[in-house]
Amino acid sequence: MAVPARTCGASWPGPVRTAHPWPGRGPRPFPDPRGPASGPARPLLLLLPPLLLLPLLTAPGASAYSFPQQHTMQYWARRLEQEIDGVMRIFGGVQQLREIYKDNRNLFEVQENEPQKLVEKVAGDIESLLDRKVQALKRLADAAENFQKAHRWQDNIKEEDIMYYDAKADAELDDPEGEDVERGTKTSTLRLDFMEDPNFKNKVNYSYTAVQIPTDIYKGSTVILNELNWTEALENVFIENRRQDPTLLWQVFGSATGVTRYYPATPWRAPKKIDLYDVRRRPWYIQGASSPKDMVIIVDVSGSVSGLTLKLMKTSVCEMLDTLSDDDYVNVASFNEKAQPVSCFTHLVQANVRNKKVFKEAVQGMVAKGTTGYKAGFEYAFDQLQNSNITRANCNKMIMMFTDGGEDRVQDVFEKYNWPNRTVRVFTFSVGQHNYDVTPLQWMACTNKGYYFEIPSIGAIRINTQEYLDVLGRPMVLAGKEAKQVQWTNVYEDALGLGLVVTGTLPVFNLTQDGPGEKKNQLILGVMGIDVALNDIKRLTPNYTLGANGYVFAIDLNGYVLLHPNLKPQTTNFREPVTLDFLDAELEDENKEEIRRSMIDGNKGHKQIRTLVKSLDERYIDEVIRNYTWVPIRSTNYSLGLVLPPYSTFYLQANLSDQILQVKYFEFLLPSSFESEGHVFIAPREYCKDLNASDNNTEFLKNFIELMEKVTPDSKQCNNFLLHNLILDTGITQQLVERVWRDQDLNTYSLLAVFAATDGGITRVFPNKAAEDWTENPEPFHASFYRRSLDNHGYVFKPPHQDSLLRPLELENDTVGVLVSTAVELSLGRRTLRPAVVGVKLDLEAWAEKFKVLASNRTHQDQPQKCGPNSHCEMDCEVNNEDLLCVLIDDGGFLVLSNQNHQWDQVGRFFSEVDANLMLALYNNSFYTRKESYDYQAACAPQPPGNLGAAPRGVFVPTIADFLNLAWWTSAAAWSLFQQLLYGLIYHSWFQADPAEAEGSPETRESSCVMKQTQYYFGSVNASYNAIIDCGNCSRLFHAQRLTNTNLLFVVAEKPLCSQCEAGRLLQKETHCPADGPEQCELVQRPRYRRGPHICFDYNATEDTSDCGRGASFPPSLGVLVSLQLLLLLGLPPRPQPQVHSFAASRRL
Repeated sequence: MAVPARTCGASWPGPVRTAHPWPGRGPRPFPDPRGPASGPARPLLLLLPPLLLLPLLTAPGASAYSFPQQHTMQYWARRLEQEIDGVMRIFGGVQQLREIYKDNRNLFEVQENEPQKLVEKVAGDIESLLDRKVQALKRLADAAENFQKAHRWQDNIKEEDIMYYDAKADAELDDPEGEDVERGTKTSTLRLDFMEDPNFKNKVNYSYTAVQIPTDIYKGSTVILNELNWTEALENVFIENRRQDPTLLWQVFGSATGVTRYYPATPWRAPKKIDLYDVRRRPWYIQGASSPKDMVIIVDVSGSVSGLTLKLMKTSVCEMLDTLSDDDYVNVASFNEKAQPVSCFTHLVQANVRNKKVFKEAVQGMVAKGTTGYKAGFEYAFDQLQNSNITRANCNKMIMMFTDGGEDRVQDVFEKYNWPNRTVRVFTFSVGQHNYDVTPLQWMACTNKGYYFEIPSIGAIRINTQEYLDVLGRPMVLAGKEAKQVQWTNVYEDALGLGLVVTGTLPVFNLTQDGPGEKKNQLILGVMGIDVALNDIKRLTPNYTLGANGYVFAIDLNGYVLLHPNLKPQTTNFREPVTLDFLDAELEDENKEEIRRSMIDGNKGHKQIRTLVKSLDERYIDEVIRNYTWVPIRSTNYSLGLVLPPYSTFYLQANLSDQILQVKYFEFLLPSSFESEGHVFIAPREYCKDLNASDNNTEFLKNFIELMEKVTPDSKQCNNFLLHNLILDTGITQQLVERVWRDQDLNTYSLLAVFAATDGGITRVFPNKAAEDWTENPEPFHASFYRRSLDNHGYVFKPPHQDSLLRPLELENDTVGVLVSTAVELSLGRRTLRPAVVGVKLDLEAWAEKFKVLASNRTHQDQPQKCGPNSHCEMDCEVNNEDLLCVLIDDGGFLVLSNQNHQWDQVGRFFSEVDANLMLALYNNSFYTRKESYDYQAACAPQPPGNLGAAPRGVFVPTIADFLNLAWWTSAAAWSLFQQLLYGLIYHSWFQADPAEAEGSPETRESSCVMKQTQYYFGSVNASYNAIIDCGNCSRLFHAQRLTNTNLLFVVAEKPLCSQCEAGRLLQKETHCPADGPEQCELVQRPRYRRGPHICFDYNATEDTSDCGRGASFPPSLGVLVSLQLLLLLGLPPRPQPQVHSFAASRRL
């Protein structure tokens, strides 16, 4: 078999020269960073030996040319490697910068990060910080119990008798549509002056407390007024706490009556719509008010439950779910003759945000039909609670039943499952207006240590779906001091604008007795809380000594992160905690699962692992080595971890004692030096207390220079470590300009800029004009090129980022460039570190032309070789660009360079968007590996409402069957209809409103969602080989080879000719998950390891269960119904009435 000649011309003796000869040319002896070639993995497409391909390689329409042979393309690859290496050797200045550091060895010291000592010190500092808050909490809780015990209940108390600052009063006065128009005239409301306080990010008054009362609670009720009366004494304790610890933030008492008293006083952040804030539904209150819960909710969906009653039930279940936290487990089932789960969850699941969302969506699909079968519902619930083969809370066990009524007491079920120990509490809820006898529902609750509630209308839902917490709090109150333990919450969004916080909570108990010898009171008064801002905890962690890729993190018993550089929620809903699992904050693997488990168990540990990390811009995946060290934070539920790359074991600490040298180096920060020394960007760090921050780096540099003219780098108000390192790196990078950059002609080598960035916070870009188009983050630790260069050996290419939805790059100004960077590794004795990154910015268009020349058969300055009619030549990337596609693709699958002029404006795009067929072949042949993960912190635009019809969503419209049903008219449903109409007019779509929207968010506000991310990275193939893309009647040849010492893949392929080859496209763009992330129903089958609180209070032998709810359902008279209808027609607003609920009598204080 005849083999065509390799080329039509002679081979090149050395690298291409497009202008001046390269000094010091030649390939660098860098090993492949990914190890020796292991040969191609089993390809999914047809692979053929190189020689067997040759008879098939004649290009259509160019009979004199054949597809290049493998060794020809390997030769082109070597020339590309030499060209890149030559440019970086001349302009990168890696070796010269090493010498500069060694020449200035007397100006810095090398310090060591000792992981175990570091993490123990930080854990101790956090423990001390939180312990001060614990002492303040205990003082508050003790004082509250004493104040309440000494308080004398007043039956005839009036609003005018109580003076307090109503935090919502100012907002209501400013609201022309406010319901309570008389509020501003009441003398009981104080008017205060406020001053701005940066610690609270708010205006505050340190002399008073503020009071917030939920919208659906009547402020003038006797219970509320007595609560305001005795809690006023807490004001002095709040003030004294702040005197002892000026760093205290919000101090809050959340009362079981719904009253919130907090210090210092500040106006309430009034929402634009309905204020649904109720302290009893806050994550910190729920955690502090009761022990963990295993709850089964069963909903009657028999045929008698229809229309408004069914809607009330659906809303009630959703509100009930909101009273659960991540320490609780829950399932929801509907029943008629049979019981079945409403969702895909077949057992108790953790009551986290995503699981509760699944339940809420499933509940909306419940349909009423069949007959009532309490037995089926309760048997299902007890079976759920007795399942010991699943993870659950193993503390309070309860069944919550929602029904419109029935006759069966199902005593036989309780005798079988729950008696005589009664370990499961039963709470029953009579929903809607009806004539049924409620005695059986009361009996079920009272004989099973639960409580009976009535929900006749919308207004009763929120109150009566949270009152059960008072019952669960009884064993805790009766346990006394044993239960007085401080708990620390998950991360959540502060309702008053402080940002992300954690809260220490302590329950407050009622210590009163009805008389001598009487039983101890078993009511919880409320929960005391003190906030700690996450930023205050972060300040205790080392910031810049760990390097760009080192960090501190902390997790709780659920595995949720308290601290982590990837904890960045795009949107927060203060009704829910911010729950990001450690394994979702990072890319999950078995090693990290092991580390997470050990931390949750409260162990110490250290482990070096090889793992995958996502780049800062979330476009790339790198395989790296990391050292994990962790210890528990004593007296808390948290564990602290430290992550260090091996190259961050040591760091530089400048020692600029010579003030003359300080001034000399400082002058290179002045803009007047930029024209000759290059533009300097400084990292926007907290160098000094009085330094004004700015997002504009030019302005920030100006502020920095002005401050430095007033203070010295050794000033006590400044961070001397940061300042000295910044000034040292200013001088060192200036010496790089002097020794390397200044005398080079960048245009000759088609470079737009050269640059250096350092750990000290300096980014120097040369020449000065190149800074106009510099788009990288001025903080090197937040720049993707900087962090990736530290993690990768060799040269890292970074094409300009392009979104497929945006217009192509504009090349006419010659400012579009490709960054090429590499880390500077410094060895000082036996200590190795990487204190800087250097690089160049290639002119995209000029290097695309150079790329064609390097991948061609041209020699030296010769013209492109032409193949005569009687000769046989190989195609190359320059002459045959109409038939041959030649590209450089980076390790993320993004296009870097192409020999196709029309693809130059697509540089930076994922290659599947450029050539889907070829990218799929590269993936199938293991050149690339795919990694999929989920971003649980994303924000998505709101979806348009899917309402059909023109009727208001919140108004119940009775059916024809309802009109024909006499019972509907004679029952109290008419009253419920009136209420629903009234609420519909006021609250619009109360039933279906998004809680975040109801809390006052603009309708266009983005909401939290889950995004699926897909990244590609180099697979196991290191070899160079040819392959055929077989797509039916026509096929396509391609060759792929990794370029040594870079993150590039060199690909040569025939241009696509067949449309059928376009089938299948790899996606890299982030996509919105219609469901809540990965299939939630599958995830709960393999729950992640967690631990609940160490103690449980669910039983006390002295508990008095006689108070278990009372109520009756009386149908209103015809006169009342007619009056209400007339009132509705006339549009007369009803007079506010006190909110009466089952516990009112028990709340006499």
